[in-house]
Amino acid sequence: MVVFSSYPADPRPRRAAEALLKEGMTVDLICLGDEKSARRETLGGLDISRIPIKHRRGGKFSYAYQYSAFILVSAVLMALRSLKRRYDIVYVHNMPDILVLAALVPKALGAKVILDQHDPMPELMMTIFNLDWNSSSVRLLTRLERWSMACTDLVITVNIACKRIFGSRSCPPEKIGVVMNAPDGGIFPFREARSYFTQNQDPTKPFVLMYHGSLVERNGLDLVVDALTRVQATVPTAELRIFGHKTAFLEAVINSARDKGLHDRVHYLGPKTLEELVREIEVCDVGVIPNHRNAFTDINTPTRIFEYLALGKPVIAPRTVGIQDYFEPNSLYFFEPGNDKELAERIEDVYSHLGEAMETAERGQQVYLAHSLQNERQTLLDLISRLFTEDTLR
Repeated sequence: MVVFSSYPADPRPRRAAEALLKEGMTVDLICLGDEKSARRETLGGLDISRIPIKHRRGGKFSYAYQYSAFILVSAVLMALRSLKRRYDIVYVHNMPDILVLAALVPKALGAKVILDQHDPMPELMMTIFNLDWNSSSVRLLTRLERWSMACTDLVITVNIACKRIFGSRSCPPEKIGVVMNAPDGGIFPFREARSYFTQNQDPTKPFVLMYHGSLVERNGLDLVVDALTRVQATVPTAELRIFGHKTAFLEAVINSARDKGLHDRVHYLGPKTLEELVREIEVCDVGVIPNHRNAFTDINTPTRIFEYLALGKPVIAPRTVGIQDYFEPNSLYFFEPGNDKELAERIEDVYSHLGEAMETAERGQQVYLAHSLQNERQTLLDLISRLFTEDTLR
């Protein structure tokens, strides 16, 4: 398994590795490392090799350098190890897609190659760098995506929207499986929405909106602040609690809230562990996914939706393809992406109609249960097993 991120911090590679280990496989993992982590570490059947390349956000050339260095070292490591023992599977996580280059020698020696597409790189780069489809960088990324998928035996992606995109431009749909990101039920225990229900909103109690995740512009934290200015009279106790790592965008949002007179309603509480987030979700009234509309967020299905629903909380979310593929209009509170007026109306709906909010959360929980971590793990194992079953049948 090869991943351009740290282990065990990145949940999707960690869960995939754990699923394979539980089935009795041994796994060699190549990932990023830092000065705090051991270069080599063995945990049960997992042998971890960490490459000391620091992942820094930056411009296109910075990303290109980091990716190239990691691919080169990974490819050499994999080639040398393949000469000592033959791998059955090489499981590559994007980004970048061309990390599959590291698997060429094991593939030539008979290994099956899986490419797990966490994110579609063209759409993500368009959003980060404000590019359009006709830019040379986006066209290059699209060609690399097509080539990378051609080198694999199985492509796994995170939702139906991404499968549609990849199947239309890069590889046959039948080669693509969907394994969604789902919260760990051991950390986010299922709690019935009804257990929180009260008939009327306590006028003295804060009405807590919660946002957690990456504090970047595309995720729309600024929209919640704008919506708060609209509900000061109708939801007088509304407050926003923000969790995540501090960024320049966050500072701009906090300054904007202060200018709008919302300094006592907008609270940044820093990054939290998953266990700490559970406690924060339990005391909030509604989770907010305030994304702006762009090429990436339009196809994204945020795991945060499932985290709120697991704990029985109603969710306000943008009306985008990646979310509506799974959720009916009566299972979430939808608003038009980028529309702070409609977002404010949804906040008022939850506040004023608590019984309906509970019923909406319950319908959303049925979607969550259909895509629980246990179900998604089994889907992953079935997809991998099919690779070898098909060989046997042939």
